[in-house]
Amino acid sequence: MTKRSTGYWLKTALCTGTLAVAAVGSTGCQITEGGQTLPSPYYIRDDVQYFPAGAEFKLQREANAMKAFAAQRRLGGVP
Repeated sequence: MTKRSTGYWLKTALCTGTLAVAAVGSTGCQITEGGQTLPSPYYIRDDVQYFPAGAEFKLQREANAMKAFAAQRRLGGVP
């Protein structure tokens, strides 16, 4: 091999290796941790979405209205 071809292959190998490392480093990896799918290794710095717990019984207002109506009916307020 001549010096020119050795330098060419060395430069090509270095460029290819640099591009491969940049591609792998920029993509991240997807993992599953504690039942959630985490899209990248930077999830720790991501803002957390918080959804507060709702009422245990979804129709509580309707149940309260029905109880109030039944109590009012027993007292004779509604025919």
